[in-house]
Amino acid sequence: MKVSYSTLCIVLTLVAIAETELRVTAVTCNAWQLSACASAITSSNPPSSVCCSKLKEQRPCLCQYLKDPNLKKLVNSPNARKVANACGSPFPTC
Repeated sequence: MKVSYSTLCIVLTLVAIAETELRVTAVTCNAWQLSACASAITSSNPPSSVCCSKLKEQRPCLCQYLKDPNLKKLVNSPNARKVANACGSPFPTC
């Protein structure tokens, strides 16, 4: 089977585009997703794997949460930062 150079280029371009689209996923900012971290933030309990997963998922939203007066105290608390570090997801610089 012969494949022309232009056909090969088109196929490789489409594969590259598909891979890029798979890597770019939109994050829906939802502070309730962080409720899985509530016990770790309010006590000395270690964060669960679900907490860490949700925290990493919501990381792009943390600066937005810090602007909300209702969320700022909880999200910016020393324990919240400890949980983030324990999950390997330190706070972004806002």
